[in-house]
Amino acid sequence: MPETTSDTTRSAFVDRELGPADGAACERVARGMCTGRDDPVDSTEWVAQARDAWEDLPLLLRHEIRRFRRHSGPHGTLVIGGLPVDRAALPPTPAVPGSVQRQATIPAAVLTMVACGLGEPLAYLAEKSGALVQDVVPVPGQETFHGNAGSVPLSFHTENGFHPHPPDYVVFLCLRADHDRRAGMRVAGLRQALPHLTPESRQALFAPEFITTPPPSFASKADVSQPDIEPRPVLSGAVEDPDIRMAQLVTTPLTPRATTALAEFGRACEASARTLRLTPGDLVIIDNRVAVHGRTAFHPRYDGADRWLQRTYVTTDLRRSRDHRPHDGHILTR
Repeated sequence: MPETTSDTTRSAFVDRELGPADGAACERVARGMCTGRDDPVDSTEWVAQARDAWEDLPLLLRHEIRRFRRHSGPHGTLVIGGLPVDRAALPPTPAVPGSVQRQATIPAAVLTMVACGLGEPLAYLAEKSGALVQDVVPVPGQETFHGNAGSVPLSFHTENGFHPHPPDYVVFLCLRADHDRRAGMRVAGLRQALPHLTPESRQALFAPEFITTPPPSFASKADVSQPDIEPRPVLSGAVEDPDIRMAQLVTTPLTPRATTALAEFGRACEASARTLRLTPGDLVIIDNRVAVHGRTAFHPRYDGADRWLQRTYVTTDLRRSRDHRPHDGHILTR
C-alpha cells in the first residue's frame, strides 16, 4: 500500500507525551482496578468502577481527551504517549483467533477509563464474542485475512459502518510493537481529504447509492444481495463538516457516479494519510465519525513477542442503541 505524506516520524504524530509522574499516576489508578480477585472486564460493575476512576486520572490527560471530545481536529485522531502497560507482567502475545481480554489488567483498565471519559464503552456480540477489550494481534494462518488478525495491508475503513449504531470513537493502546517496527496504523481525516474531492464527487458521496456489509471479522456476514440491506450515503450531516461511513473492502457503489466518487475518495485519503508507528504505551483515539484508518503490512514471527494492540469502542450516547442491548448492558446483540 502506498504511503504518501506519511511515513510520519513519532514526534510529528504524538500529540502529547505524558511525563513520568503522570504515567506513574495513571498506573496507580489502573492498578487500583486490578484487585487480584475475579474482576471481569465486561461486567457492569467494572465499567462503573472505571467511570468513577476516570476522575482520578491526571488532569493533563483528562483535559486532552475532553478537548478532543468537543472537536477532534483536522486529523480526527489523538495520540498520547506514556500510558502504562505493565510491560514486565505482559504475557506472550496471543496468537489465536478471536482473542480478547476478559480479566482485569492495567492496559484494560486504562482503555476502559478512557472510554468512560469519552462516553461509554460498547461492543458487538457478533465481533470478538462481544468483549469490551479486544486484542488486535496477528494469527498464524490468517496472514491474508483482511481484518485485525491479518498482517497484509488493511484498507481504509470506519468501524462498523454497516450497523445502525456504529461506534463514535475507536481507542487503541499499544502493548507491543512488531519486531521490525514496520507495522503502521494509517489514518486519514475527512476534514483534510475533502478538499481533494471534486464538487461532483462530494455530491455523489452524499447520495444513498452505496451498500456497506459487515466486515470479515463479524461472525455473521451479510451479502449485498440481501433485501434488508438498504443503500446509504458515504457522507451525511453538514456539507462543510460531514460524518462518514465506509470501508473500502465492503462498501459497494451502486451507480457509475458513486463508483467514480468512491475511487476519488480513496485517492483523497491516500493523499492526506499519516502512518503512525506505535510504541508501547501509545494511546490512539480515532473519531470514527470523521476519520478512516487502516494498517501497513508487517511480518509476524509468532514467537510470543509480536505486535499487540488492545482496542475498545466508545459511544457518546448509549441510550440511542437501547433496543439492541438487553438489560441495558454494553453489548449490542443484533
